Amino acid sequence: MDNTAKFTGRAEVYAASRPGYAPELFDYMEQSLNLPSGSVIADIGSGTGKFTAQLLERGYTVYAVEPNADMRRKAEELLAGNPGFHSVDGRDSAFGLPAELEGTVDCVTAAQAFHWFGAAAFAEECRRFLKPGGYVVLVYNHRDADAPVIRENAEICRTYCPGFTGFSHGMDAADFEGFFRGSCQTIRFDNSLEYDCDMLINRMLSASYGLKDTDEGYGEFLAALRKLFEKYQENGRMRIPNCTMAYYGTMI
Repeated sequence: MDNTAKFTGRAEVYAASRPGYAPELFDYMEQSLNLPSGSVIADIGSGTGKFTAQLLERGYTVYAVEPNADMRRKAEELLAGNPGFHSVDGRDSAFGLPAELEGTVDCVTAAQAFHWFGAAAFAEECRRFLKPGGYVVLVYNHRDADAPVIRENAEICRTYCPGFTGFSHGMDAADFEGFFRGSCQTIRFDNSLEYDCDMLINRMLSASYGLKDTDEGYGEFLAALRKLFEKYQENGRMRIPNCTMAYYGTMI
């Protein structure tokens, strides 16, 4: 399956259940990466606009580049009222941005998306549109893999979801170092999450590997998630140890 089609039909549950990113990251981008309000950001693989929305809140002009029509339409529904928002039908290897933006974009971002990209083609598009010295910032919400609740959640996914290859598709620091040719810098912020049972289930169903209601084992998958929730919940909420990680650098 074309990677761009894997989220077709998931836009509503994605928008409703996916978490945002640590607010401290945006402070860091403004202060340490010299990206004041008004900077131009190209957000690639922007989905339903989770990261885009937080960029817009900081006063950035954001070109939200998303290849999946369902996801892009949801972002437009949620964000079209913001004058800084520009929805673009594009992808990692062809951003689809106006030609006049070549060499002028202050920063390229990708949140929870880089694992879907062709790294070489993405790098070329970054070089094409970034201004000299502009940053690429690759962002992930990472679960704490050592936490018992996360280990058990992963085991449920391995049992019922044939497409599961690990949370965030098993990306690690070496993948980012390779993309930035050894010049990668990393910043981490706590972003622990709390879910009720429905939120947990919807979060799992929003993943590319999440089962659909027509898939074999769908009922058993949901039952296992409910059991996990009951084991770890306190007062109707389950804590998910999580952090926001940003891997950033300039294009060499």
